[in-house]
Amino acid sequence: MANQDNLFKIRHNNQQPSSGSLLISEPFLQDVYFQRSVVLLVEHNPEGSMGFVLNKKTDYILNSFFPELKECDDIPIYLGGPVCSNRLFFIHSLGSSVVPQTIPVNNDLYFDGDFNCIKDYILQGNQVEGKIKFFLGYSGWTKGQLGVEIDANSWLVSKKMENKFMLSADGEASWKSSLELLGKRYETWTKFPKDPHMN
Repeated sequence: MANQDNLFKIRHNNQQPSSGSLLISEPFLQDVYFQRSVVLLVEHNPEGSMGFVLNKKTDYILNSFFPELKECDDIPIYLGGPVCSNRLFFIHSLGSSVVPQTIPVNNDLYFDGDFNCIKDYILQGNQVEGKIKFFLGYSGWTKGQLGVEIDANSWLVSKKMENKFMLSADGEASWKSSLELLGKRYETWTKFPKDPHMN
């Protein structure tokens, strides 16, 4: 008798990961960090990969860690991944002219940089939502590890999402919308129960 999980299995889409692409978890992945997650790769090379889970908001706000920001509107922090979970990271669309020492992810999206410049930007009353996103920890893969996981159909690779999505993604709805953009074949994933044995 065929394993029930195989009834729901859909193979990955043969896209190769690169900096700026998204990893979309398969529907039954049970890992606490990656269940129904969308991960932005900010670095990908032969030595390994680094990214941030975009759609898992924590209960923390940036303001509570930096007293100078306490009068600002609440700024959410997302769960970037299991590595260095006590360190703050960020992505943004502000560019190197506003945030020196930043690393380009694609043409209009950047990773990290001078945090003091980020604080100055916020304190000047500039918009944060849709411009900057903060994370605790990151997701990392050693040499060859991500390729093995993709071949095992744990992830789909997508290059269809705009930067606006990266900076605003939140919750399972974002996981579903990223799949729907890949077409009917993968849209069916959004209808699967989290645990196929309970259906």
